[in-house]
Amino acid sequence: MSVPSFHRHFKAVTTMTPVQFQKQVRLQEARRRLLCAEGVASAGYSVGYESLSQFNRDYRRAFGAPPGQDAISLRVQLLP
Repeated sequence: MSVPSFHRHFKAVTTMTPVQFQKQVRLQEARRRLLCAEGVASAGYSVGYESLSQFNRDYRRAFGAPPGQDAISLRVQLLP
């Protein structure tokens, strides 16, 4: 399968490009790591970000809050 054909089929199935999908998967994994009390920088670097500022920017866009604040609010919601 050619690259353009793969890209077209991938987007038809997932409604996003492969790069967008990869970013979403990375951010979801980072969110899971933050929930397990991993530090923001550690979570960002461990999922493949080389720039902490880019990680913070992408995380805020995806989840509506900076990683540290989101982790705190998730822990409050999920833990009794």
